[in-house]
Formats: sequence, structure tokens, C-alpha cells
Amino acid sequence: MLLAALGVLRAVMLTRSRGSVPCRLRAGDQGWRGGVARYADGELHWIPLLGVRLRPRHAIARRGLVVSARRELGDGLYAVDCSGSTPGLSLAMSADALTGFLAWLESAPPSAYLDVA
Repeated sequence: MLLAALGVLRAVMLTRSRGSVPCRLRAGDQGWRGGVARYADGELHWIPLLGVRLRPRHAIARRGLVVSARRELGDGLYAVDCSGSTPGLSLAMSADALTGFLAWLESAPPSAYLDVA
């Protein structure tokens, strides 16, 4: 019972912390996993909702990140396929979060290599 309560508290803290957006992640052939994305120092940190660690499971560097495809998944979610420094990775988020993600990519320093489809 206590463990379940701590899990719920952790999920609430992650989703309500400043600068975090709900984001699903799919790596390779695995299914979609729910989590939270945060922008930090030129990286997008993805932290799963289920788990005990507060450290990010994936740190996606902005430098060299290529968005190769975009598509609508339904239920207000949009997916982007990423390649470059993180091949075989897809992110799904709301339209507002996707706009923020693409703006974050485009605001990279001039020395960064970008390609947004």
C-alpha cells in the first residue's frame, strides 16, 4: 500500500514540476511507454512515470537530432520519429508540447546541425 502511494506521489511530482510535459516514448520495436519530458542543457530528458528512479532513462541531445517524420496518432497526440544521435526513437506528445519541442530544436545554436521534416 505504501509503495503504491509513493508511486502515485512520484508520478504527480513529475507531471507537475516546472518545465515538464507528458510525453510517450518508443524505442526500437518496443511499445509506447508513458513518461515526462524535460528540457535541460541542450538535452531532452525522458523520465518514465512507472519506476523508482528520478533520473532520466533517456537523455536525447539536441545536437545532431533529426526529426525524420511526423504523424497524428489520435486522441490529440502527435508522434515524431527521431534519428541522428538517437536512432530508432519516437516521441508522442500533445500539439502544444510538439510545438514547444520543434521550437526547442530550431532554437539551437548556429553551430548545431539540424534537420526538421
